[in-house]
Amino acid sequence: MKNLNITIYTIPTCSDCHDAKRYFQEQGLEYMEKDCTTDPRYPQEVWDLTKKQVVPTIVINDEVWVGFGEHYEQIDHYIQEKKRMD
Repeated sequence: MKNLNITIYTIPTCSDCHDAKRYFQEQGLEYMEKDCTTDPRYPQEVWDLTKKQVVPTIVINDEVWVGFGEHYEQIDHYIQEKKRMD
């Protein structure tokens, strides 16, 4: 989808991060993954966005969600609405 800019901040051992990436792949959506263990700027970006150090932090356009499982329904609703508008 052209109108979605998705970034997922992750760490390799995070099962919620893996679930989020799988969800976006199943939806056929491209995303940028920022592994917080590979670049010290990424944890700082998470902090700047959320004032927390929690992964996954998911940014879709200007919307930010901290966590995936607890926000699955909100994220899915957002994605489905964008797909309908596309």
